[in-house]
Amino acid sequence: MKYEVAVRAEATLGEGPTWDPVAARLIWIDILGSRLHTYDPATGRRTVRTTPQHIGAAKPRTGSGLVLNLRDGVALLDPDGSFCWLHHDPVPGRRANDAAVAPDGSLWAGTMHYDETPGGGTLSRVSADGSVVPVLDDVTVSNGTGWSPDGRLMYYVDSPTRRVDVFDHRDGRVTNRRTLARIEDGAGYPDGLTVDADGCVWVALWDGAAVRRYTPDGRLDRVIGLPTPRGTACAFGGPDLTDLYVTTARVGLTAPDPLAGSVLVVPGAGKGLAQPAFAG
Repeated sequence: MKYEVAVRAEATLGEGPTWDPVAARLIWIDILGSRLHTYDPATGRRTVRTTPQHIGAAKPRTGSGLVLNLRDGVALLDPDGSFCWLHHDPVPGRRANDAAVAPDGSLWAGTMHYDETPGGGTLSRVSADGSVVPVLDDVTVSNGTGWSPDGRLMYYVDSPTRRVDVFDHRDGRVTNRRTLARIEDGAGYPDGLTVDADGCVWVALWDGAAVRRYTPDGRLDRVIGLPTPRGTACAFGGPDLTDLYVTTARVGLTAPDPLAGSVLVVPGAGKGLAQPAFAG
């Protein structure tokens, strides 16, 4: 499988690719650049919006607008640009990171400390009314989160562990944490992930220059090489959800890298799952 350049950009920390089926566009963000991007692959049209804080994720809402995982909490952004906090919880030295919408429409929002303090991050379940239930604490870099096609399993990455973990999931609760896959030393760190229609888990590797696919039993069955080392997250998009979009980062790189910070796409990589919108 070969990549193409979907959006040539210089994002400091590109992240969070999300397909918006209503607008037929890709949403992605630059965490440290405080920018919210959209890309329409049919027309090539792009938009860029500056966010008031560092942003960890942006997901479509039921009806219209976006839910944002920001440095100091979770906020709602309306199509007319109106902004309001849904859950405001600033913690000195902490910022938002990756987030995902669960099958029930809740947002599972991750955090981490800027200096990656061990155990300084969290994963929380945020409901449409703004109520928050802690899911995991003692997290260092909360990253990829996704669910199996039937919603009974949740996959999760705390990057420094080098693991993709799997939980049993029921009624917004997770239990029975175990390891699905472990990334070997020298192959990078697991970052953002997505789950396809076959229940396989695709995970981008930070400092691994690749995206890997693992079967539901944890077997590595596919590797897609990337032209830049810091892949950050992946998601299926396009009208039939067969194109795999991959965000990348340039932060921390010392050598010139013309594609670092761009969005890549692998046409026909697989078959994705339609992602639920946030219920708020």
